[in-house]
Amino acid sequence: MQVAVVTFDGFNELDSFIASALINRCRKNGLGAFITTPTPVVTSMNGVEVTGQRPMEFVTEADAVLIGSGVKTRDVVADDRLISRLPLDPSRQLIGSQCSGALVLARLGLLGGMPACTDMTSRPFVEACDVTVLDAPFHAEGNIATAGGCMASQYLATWVITRMLGEDAARDVIGYVAPVGENQETVARAMRAVHAGEAVLG
Repeated sequence: MQVAVVTFDGFNELDSFIASALINRCRKNGLGAFITTPTPVVTSMNGVEVTGQRPMEFVTEADAVLIGSGVKTRDVVADDRLISRLPLDPSRQLIGSQCSGALVLARLGLLGGMPACTDMTSRPFVEACDVTVLDAPFHAEGNIATAGGCMASQYLATWVITRMLGEDAARDVIGYVAPVGENQETVARAMRAVHAGEAVLG
């Protein structure tokens, strides 16, 4: 099972690396995440250069695709050629976005009428796409999820791990990386956020 963590130039390190690192704690169980980039090397919003682990075409074979955020997301959604390289399929893939990544999901027409989570800076731009923005860190409907706020990337990872390996696997990962002495409350908060954010579909 493979997860593409789509990472554009100007990316937010927390958004891409936290989700990727948490999911990769599950490699022994056959679940791995890969930093997926449109160019061989991308530079973060703070000047960190990263070599992509997979090219953008990898998104078509990935079982899950997470769209990271960054300071150039509005440029990304304005680039028809770049957007065309994201032929995502929610009928067979889990698809999630982090912060301004919600703009990409909106641009791809994947949100439909569902509300979304994003960061405060991106909120007006997401709302301009006729998307209702929730005052919440995580929301999911079916195979589509959105997270808002850098540290909410742990909830996106928790959702992916839970959906692909089960809740016990997600609890193990979050419990392992939790601050010492705060394991139980950190796990409880992550699971509560994911459960609260999952819509009951009729």
